[in-house]
Amino acid sequence: MTEGPVEILLVEDNPNDIELTLHVLHKHHLTNQIHVARDGVEALEFLFSASRESHLKVILLDLKLPKINGLEVLRRLKADAHTSNIPVVVLTSSREERDIVESYQLGVNSYIVKPVDFGQFTESIRQLGLYWLLFNQPPAL
Repeated sequence: MTEGPVEILLVEDNPNDIELTLHVLHKHHLTNQIHVARDGVEALEFLFSASRESHLKVILLDLKLPKINGLEVLRRLKADAHTSNIPVVVLTSSREERDIVESYQLGVNSYIVKPVDFGQFTESIRQLGLYWLLFNQPPAL
């Protein structure tokens, strides 16, 4: 799926959400460089791989993940100097106030509840891609 440096890490276990997210990003020519992690362990292994140079522009992180949940992934990546500056957008179905509060306390850059409507979900992903890949100016690492 990836050729060259990865720009987006999509951490999602729902195959339908993965397929739709990838479709929208590719359809709008926002990026070809996406890595998908289907659980928290895969995400952490990708993030902390000693052989990988990071070019990530954004991490799209679901909270309800198998093996290691999204809040723990967020906690670990924000605690590490090599990954702490990577923008993270929580993209989840959880509207729980405790999840929102804890995500921001851990350093998330944005918290978005996945729309259940197909059109709204598609537009949300398109807007996310535009903002984080084209408009956002991250610090030079």
